[in-house]
Amino acid sequence: MYNSEAMALSAALLAVAGDLTQRIHDGVTARGFADLRPAHGFAFARLAPDGATVTDLAVHLGVTKQAASQLVDEIVRKGYAERRPHPQDARARLVVLTERGWACTRAAEAAAAEVVSGWAGLLGEGEVRALGERLARIAPYGPIKPAW
Repeated sequence: MYNSEAMALSAALLAVAGDLTQRIHDGVTARGFADLRPAHGFAFARLAPDGATVTDLAVHLGVTKQAASQLVDEIVRKGYAERRPHPQDARARLVVLTERGWACTRAAEAAAAEVVSGWAGLLGEGEVRALGERLARIAPYGPIKPAW
């Protein structure tokens, strides 16, 4: 593969990722969650399974603990998350999504499904499925971090 082909592929992947992020955010906003930024969605992805500490969230987002703490303060203030005692560490607090946070997460999932459905309309369902399988083979393992 020539360098220009590699750059064209890189640019296309980055453009799709940026467009996907924006379209999910727009869908979340349209569903009544207008007080969030796309970065919040990356935090919600980490909090969704079982909650996380501020330190866990900082590592996930690739930011300082102070930045993660400010983000947590914001989403707690807006009613999307709450702090609870950590079940295994008395010194730590666990940040978990509230029902409002879960509702926002479901809105993001619905928006993502709309985007992928549009891709299927353009490429066909089999091509989209194959694309997902191929990307899964080359995608790095670990958290999906925003491009700061």
